[in-house]
Amino acid sequence: MALAATGIVAAAYLLIAIAVVLIVTHNLTSNIDSTLSQSLASMAAQRASVGPFAGPRGGNPLEAPVIWWMYHPDGNFDDSSAAAKANGLVLPVSPTSIQGPQQVVVSGTDFRVEGGRVGDDWAVVGQSMSSVDQARSNLIQAELLIGPVLLLVVFLGAFAIGRRVAQPVEAARRRQMDFTANASHELRTPLAVIQAQSSLALAQPRDTDWYQRAFQHVNRESLRMRQLVDDLLWLARFEAMPASTKAEPVDVGVIAQNGVDRFGAVAEARHQHLKLQLSADSAVIAASPEWLDHLVGVLIDNASKYTPEAGTIDVAVSSEAHSVRLVVDDSGPGIPEAERGRIFDRFQRASDQPGGAGLGLAIADAVVKATNGKWEVGTSSAGGTSMAVTWPRVLARPAPRRATTPDAPPLASLDA
Repeated sequence: MALAATGIVAAAYLLIAIAVVLIVTHNLTSNIDSTLSQSLASMAAQRASVGPFAGPRGGNPLEAPVIWWMYHPDGNFDDSSAAAKANGLVLPVSPTSIQGPQQVVVSGTDFRVEGGRVGDDWAVVGQSMSSVDQARSNLIQAELLIGPVLLLVVFLGAFAIGRRVAQPVEAARRRQMDFTANASHELRTPLAVIQAQSSLALAQPRDTDWYQRAFQHVNRESLRMRQLVDDLLWLARFEAMPASTKAEPVDVGVIAQNGVDRFGAVAEARHQHLKLQLSADSAVIAASPEWLDHLVGVLIDNASKYTPEAGTIDVAVSSEAHSVRLVVDDSGPGIPEAERGRIFDRFQRASDQPGGAGLGLAIADAVVKATNGKWEVGTSSAGGTSMAVTWPRVLARPAPRRATTPDAPPLASLDA
């Protein structure tokens, strides 16, 4: 990238440098032509004068701003100074052939000359091009000095910018590689169990109890694979959608209430106390109901998994003037403060307890970010984990709701 940028700038600089030299040369030459034309006009207006009409008398005629030759009908001619004759400044072409501005070489020096009739005589005026040549030479030298410095600055700048731009791309590539490796690892484990049970079942006849245990293992690992694939597909669909897709006013309290109802039987089977507390004010935010329902399910399911028997899971939704807060507290082992920054990474589990693939909180984090929410991970009053999310509130009329929700039969279960 840096080399390509430097090459493009070098080509552009070369074209610009050539154009600048040509423009400066043209402008300086045009100035000389203008001076020559004015000199001819002065000579025609002052026919009686034969002295120099531009520049000082004497000195080196090569340095005089304007020199002239006046050719008479008898073949003789006068020039701007006696020194011109001494230096052999004689036109290399016929004087009458010089009419419009043109360039000739006089005694090894480039001159810009122009001719015209002045009475019965033919006058030719000229000016050395040494000033133009010197200006062009200085300009080229300056461009040659500036060019390498400019290209070096462009190369270093493009290199630095390229590295900075490439860092997130490289980080994304590494995350993709890690994601693929982790997904492959999570899928390989249940596949290995299924393959091992199938191989043993086919190796020799077994009794009914053995087959039943084998099918239980196969079923458990199949469910684990199914959950992993479902999570991966959900993440893929989620990341492919625009952030504003299906955003609408949704009541967090209603979603939380549905989530508690859904997991009520799961908590009851584990002898856990699942409670819901809602504020009297409305808790309306702008989000997709499907996304929010998935988020609440992940948080309650995680709390249920890590809460021991007879433990408590408290779900609360509260509203303030400009914000809505959802809190899920549990009485589990909690998350060490050093680990809290990594719990939202994909395939990162909060503990070594067997269960999901570690995608639940990654999905929850994606939903929170897409809905302009903010996480607060801490310790609950029972010593477990407190997972809280705060969103900007969309003002709406308060709707009557139950203050607490008793346990209810589940509709679905999420593996976080």
